[in-house]
Amino acid sequence: MPVEKIFHRYYGLRLRGDEQVKLFEYMGKELLAGYGVPVPRGRAAGELREVAEIAGKIGPVVIKSQVLSGKRGKAGGIKFASTPGDAVRAADELLGSRINGLPVEKVLVEQKLNIEREYYLAVAVDGAAKKPVVIASSRGGMDIEEVPDQYIVKVHPDIEQGLPFDLALDICKKLEIEERYQNEMAGIMGNVYQVFRAKDAELVEINPLVFSEGIIIAADAKVVIDDEALFRQQEIPYVDERTPVEKQAYELGLSYVELDGNIAIMANGAGITMATLDTIQHYGGSPANFLDAGGGTGMEATARALEILLAANPRAIFINIFGGITRCDDVANAFVKVKESKPIPVPVVIRLVGTNQAEGQKILRDNGIGVYESMEEAVVKVVELASGN
Repeated sequence: MPVEKIFHRYYGLRLRGDEQVKLFEYMGKELLAGYGVPVPRGRAAGELREVAEIAGKIGPVVIKSQVLSGKRGKAGGIKFASTPGDAVRAADELLGSRINGLPVEKVLVEQKLNIEREYYLAVAVDGAAKKPVVIASSRGGMDIEEVPDQYIVKVHPDIEQGLPFDLALDICKKLEIEERYQNEMAGIMGNVYQVFRAKDAELVEINPLVFSEGIIIAADAKVVIDDEALFRQQEIPYVDERTPVEKQAYELGLSYVELDGNIAIMANGAGITMATLDTIQHYGGSPANFLDAGGGTGMEATARALEILLAANPRAIFINIFGGITRCDDVANAFVKVKESKPIPVPVVIRLVGTNQAEGQKILRDNGIGVYESMEEAVVKVVELASGN
C-alpha cells in the first residue's frame, strides 16, 4: 500500500488545510543565497557532461539527488566524489533512478564541506499560535522531531517587527554558540526570516546549518511556499508534484492522488478514504487512486468525480459514503442522474450508510443499482469484479 505517496501528496501538501508548493534543495539554496545566506558552491545538473564540468571546477563534491523527500542519504540518494570521473559515475547511478519512490531528474553537484558542527534553523508558521516561529537547535543533521526539547529554542517574533538582531542574538546565546560566531549566526537568522516573509513561505528550513572552516553555511535547504500566494511569487521556479490527472482534479476542487491499481475509489473524507484503500488491499485488491470528494454530493460534483475516476481506465469503481452532514439520498439521487446522462462502462459498487440511509439505498435499488451497508462485503464484491471473477 503506497501510504507514503498519499501522505506526501495529500497530507504533506495540506499542513494547514490548504495547498503548499515545495522547492527542490537547489532552488531553496538559490533563494537563500539571494538573501545573503552562505551556501556551498555548485549547481544542479540533469546531464552527465554538466556534472563533469561542475565537478572539474570545484574539486571534491557531493552529488545529491533532487527529490522532494527527506532521508535521501539513507535511501542512497547522496554520494561523494573526489574527481570529475567519480562524480559522473555517481550521477549516472542517481539520474533516472528512484529515491523513496520519486524519480531523480536532476542532481545537485556542490562542494564537499569539512563539517565541524551542525545546527538546525527554521522559520515556520505556527498554526496554533497563528504567528511565525523561529526554531533553532544545536542538534542539527537530524529530524527536529527526534531532538530532545532541552536542545530546542523556539521564539515567536512579532509579525510587524520581524526578527530583530538582538532577539536573534539571544537565540544564539541560548544555543551556546561561541561569541565570535554569534553576530554572523544572528545575521543569518535574520536573513532566513526575510526569505520567509518576502516569499510568503510556510517553512524555510536549513538542516544542517554547519560550521565549516571558520564560516557558517547552509548545507541543506527546504522551502515551502503557500500556494495561495503564488500570484505574488511568480518568479519562484516552484515544483508542481501533481500528475496531469491530479492537476485536473485539483482544478475541479477534488483531493486526488493517482496510484497504479485497477479499482477506482471515491469516498467522502480523508480518513474513510484511507480506510477504504487499506481494506481493498487487505482483501487482495489494488487501489487506482485516492479520491476524497468531501461533502460535494450534487450531480455536478459527482459527475466530475466519476469523470476523473474513469480517466484511469479502472476495472471497477467503489463509492464509499458515510453520511453525516452528507445525506445518503442526495448521494443516491446524484449518482442515478449521472448514470442516466452518461453510461458508466465498468461495474460500480456502492456502500451507503448514515443520514437518510434507508431512503438513499431504496433510490439506488429502485434503479437497479446494488448497494451495501457493510464495507467488508462491498470491498469483497468490488475486488471480485475487478479480478474478473
